[in-house]
Amino acid sequence: MLYLSARQREAMIATCVRALPDEGCGLLVGRGERVEDVVASPNVAASARVYEIDSRVLLATDRRCEREGSDLMGVFHSHTHSEAYPSPTDVAQAPDPAWHYVLVSLRDAITVVRSYRIVEGRVDEEEVVVERAADGPETGTERRLA
Repeated sequence: MLYLSARQREAMIATCVRALPDEGCGLLVGRGERVEDVVASPNVAASARVYEIDSRVLLATDRRCEREGSDLMGVFHSHTHSEAYPSPTDVAQAPDPAWHYVLVSLRDAITVVRSYRIVEGRVDEEEVVVERAADGPETGTERRLA
């Protein structure tokens, strides 16, 4: 399960929209299953088909996590013309089986955000809980368009 705030979800979507026509990307910082911060990164691949986190952003975020006692817990990126499901390239590039791999689909008018665990080529979707400050948590995978 992955917990994030509505603001963090919107920050991921905004990062991905700003990157168009290329894929947008960034990192997830937090503890356990709870996202504490979304860190945008330029897509140094400059591509609508693949993404690559800027090595300077990765290094700075990793050092920040060490200082603050938090974890680099995953990555997010967009699919500009396809559903929010890991492509064969995404699966092959998945570096850490403990990470959350969040995909933002910009294919349709309504943006879809889903999260996966990828371990040794196996893709398992996990539930995303988007916490709304005033209304309490909204649960469910992004198939419900949380």
